[in-house]
Amino acid sequence: MDNLVEQRLLVERAKAIGLAVSDEQIAQVIQGIEAFQDNGKFDKKRYETALANQSMSPLMFEARLRGELVGQQMRDAYVQNGFAPNGVTGDVIRLNEQQRVVSTSLVSFQPFVAQAKVDEAELKKYYEQNQKEFQVQEQAQVEYVKLSVDNLLTKVEVKMEDARKHYDEHPNDFGTPEERQAAHILVAAAAAAPQAEQDAAKAKAEQLLQQARKNPAEFAGLAKQNSQDTGSAANGGDLGFFGRGMMVKPFEDAAFTLKQGEISGLVKSDFGYHIIRLLAVKPARLLPFDEAREGITGKLRQQKATDIFAELAEKFSNTVYEQSDTLKPAAELTGATIERSGWLVKGVAAGEPWTAKMLQAIFTDETVKNKRNTAAIEVAANTLVAARILEYKPAATRALGEVQEMIRQKLLHQQALELAARQGKTLREQLQRGDKPALNWTAAQTVTRAQQGSLDKELVRKIFQADAAKLPQYVGAETPQNGYMLVRIDAVKEGDKPDDAKRTGYARKLRQLTGEEMFRAYLADAKQQATIQVNLSKAVPEN
Repeated sequence: MDNLVEQRLLVERAKAIGLAVSDEQIAQVIQGIEAFQDNGKFDKKRYETALANQSMSPLMFEARLRGELVGQQMRDAYVQNGFAPNGVTGDVIRLNEQQRVVSTSLVSFQPFVAQAKVDEAELKKYYEQNQKEFQVQEQAQVEYVKLSVDNLLTKVEVKMEDARKHYDEHPNDFGTPEERQAAHILVAAAAAAPQAEQDAAKAKAEQLLQQARKNPAEFAGLAKQNSQDTGSAANGGDLGFFGRGMMVKPFEDAAFTLKQGEISGLVKSDFGYHIIRLLAVKPARLLPFDEAREGITGKLRQQKATDIFAELAEKFSNTVYEQSDTLKPAAELTGATIERSGWLVKGVAAGEPWTAKMLQAIFTDETVKNKRNTAAIEVAANTLVAARILEYKPAATRALGEVQEMIRQKLLHQQALELAARQGKTLREQLQRGDKPALNWTAAQTVTRAQQGSLDKELVRKIFQADAAKLPQYVGAETPQNGYMLVRIDAVKEGDKPDDAKRTGYARKLRQLTGEEMFRAYLADAKQQATIQVNLSKAVPEN
């Protein structure tokens, strides 16, 4: 409710100062929301359907969005104009980077457990005052049938002739295409270069071509000295192995017509003039059928199982609905076995197939009271499950006799923690007076406000609140499960002098914090000045 009030206030304030969100901005935000997209593009039908599912019209949604964006603009105006004076920033850095060297000593609860006592009256009192703690949700055991591609795979056979046919019809799937290794010398000439530059590049390339053909063994050296392809020149122009489609078309056509060791003529591309030498050829290789057969069979089996699943899915859904007092017809339809679950707890998902959606379908009045089948629920990709309740336990509160030992242990632990805390505070007072009680202190560790080591947040806060003018200092805090932690502060170290990047980061955070504080003050003032009336009767229909 507070958020709605604040949003309305911000909209009214924005109107008063002429701040608005354009229709174009609204459209841009809506089109960028992933839930309204299909294949990465805004889909109007999906947009309208999503809103309808939330009982909203586009007009209502866009009005709400406009209010949110206006509010965000108002907030950003403050946050982006927060202040961070150099002196304040320096103080924040010094305090945040300061290090304190500490040792700890735990006053454990365990020795105090023997001193703790809980009587029957306390057990009963705790039980009566904490009934929610002992409530058990509805539970059910169900029988169920699963239709899935994985289950169908075991029932699908692929004939040898079908596998062979697939192999013959898809040769590219079972081999490696021919690859060639070539080196080249590039004389660069952009396609849009003036004709004079083109001619000069061609003339230079022709000279290099003559030298390469005169002494083919020196091709690599010639490429190192003259090629303008910086990526390959250092390697003697070697481009490594490549297949078709990996080079520009003129280069590819020339490279795949050469014989090993042969040097091409000039080859013109958008990059300039190439002189190509073919270094090696890896011929195309087709995987023998015997080696490819297992993979083909698996692929065809998957395809067949998926097709069968698609054919059966609607029939399965209709069968569990039309014959809702038994799962036997659905099991016969799919060839599946009717299985039995353990005890399922309402609202406690336990992985496939007991997803939140499946449990929601199981614990409805129709399935609980009338013992009807659930609908066929998609619990995973290509997996449908229908279930029917066999045994049911309503929600209930566990009896005191069932839980009294658990309560006893909990109360004993609480009492032991209290005794440990009392002892810890006494020891801290002794240490502060200068006494030296026998304690086991850990090795020293260094902490900062940001790097707290093994200590909890509350303890670190107390460490840095302690007056460090006279050391050692002692602080302590209760730990929720273990007892009372004593801390001895032995030394204080100032942090390293921050560099410009760190100082800039601190200043940015400080500006954001002061901006946020200014915005909260602005909101508080707006609420104080406004007349706010909340009419719930319009929002909540009467019975």
